[in-house]
Amino acid sequence: MNAAYEAPQYGLSRSASEPPKKDARPSLLEFFAGSGLVSHALAPYFREDWANDICSKKAAVFWANHKGVPFTLCSITDVNGRRLPPGVLSWASFPCQDLSLAGNGEGIRARRSGLVWEWLRVMAEMPQSPPLLAAENVVGLVSTDGGAHYRELHAALVKRGYKVGAMLLDAVHWLPQSRPRIFVVAVDARVRIPRSLTSEKPTWAHSAAIQKVAAGLDGWIWWNLPKPEKRTMTLSELVDFSLPCQDAAASGKNLAMIPPAHMRRLQESGLPVVPGYKRIRNKKQVLELRFDDIAGCLRTPAGGSSRQYLVIKQGKEWRTRILHPREAARLMGAPETFRLPGAFNDGYRAMGDAVAVPVAAYLAKHLLAPLAAVCDDLS
Repeated sequence: MNAAYEAPQYGLSRSASEPPKKDARPSLLEFFAGSGLVSHALAPYFREDWANDICSKKAAVFWANHKGVPFTLCSITDVNGRRLPPGVLSWASFPCQDLSLAGNGEGIRARRSGLVWEWLRVMAEMPQSPPLLAAENVVGLVSTDGGAHYRELHAALVKRGYKVGAMLLDAVHWLPQSRPRIFVVAVDARVRIPRSLTSEKPTWAHSAAIQKVAAGLDGWIWWNLPKPEKRTMTLSELVDFSLPCQDAAASGKNLAMIPPAHMRRLQESGLPVVPGYKRIRNKKQVLELRFDDIAGCLRTPAGGSSRQYLVIKQGKEWRTRILHPREAARLMGAPETFRLPGAFNDGYRAMGDAVAVPVAAYLAKHLLAPLAAVCDDLS
């Protein structure tokens, strides 16, 4: 790993002699909180007053990195909105399996992705619904079934008194990982939104699928985010070359799965490391590589094709190994101090099923925090 790399250290601190001050940050309620990367990213802008997830292993990662944050370990179906603290922002990274292009395609009413409706139920049960909502999911939310799943969610939010817009933010703008995700931001329709936060037409953050799904929707907003600066960080900078690779036999077996065209590119690339995933092509398992010094989208370790491999140059030979959880954390923008308790797969899962830190932080800085500030007008 390049020693010069250092992930941003988000958070607030004070000296031991400084008296505690009243926390003026607007309150955050986080559903499907997972390992806590959103909590980490939003910490400079929001005070997290409540978080929830059903996975005990992800909760262990959350607790290890966010001591003092109230966390409820249970299914969202067991959450009672009347018992929650008031919140300005409610965030939900709801399950993606039924919307993912690699999933079963059952849609937003299916068992897992359909938990988004439980989130809205909880909001409706609260004595005062949060004026600001943010939901995150895969691109299938706006692209599958002609956008029907997004339109159903959008209509439900508008019916509840919100104005809504969706954006596609890819982690590749900030990190050497291809990770496009849809971010839906809804604000109470009574809020006077600053003109600088909206656009009259689509911007860089609105894909063709978003533009198509937005056509004719009531209550739609074109959110306006400044385009981020060009990323300079590469995968080679984040890889720990001191970690052991697989032995010659195991490496040879994996190298034999690389398609001939990819093997030729590997030899000619000049890169010290190349990432890849195992896939089935023409009923045969292959190891497909990419050569842009960017990792593929991290996944949870649910099966043999879900773990990302690294092909690493050692002298004149190539060896292979699986991406390490700490490297996965770097690809998600987590700092080196971010703890990953548990087994190898626990850390891998915690990162593969999370939101990249700089993406959430950018959204918070340029849109969520300014919106939260004007939401005070409702009180």
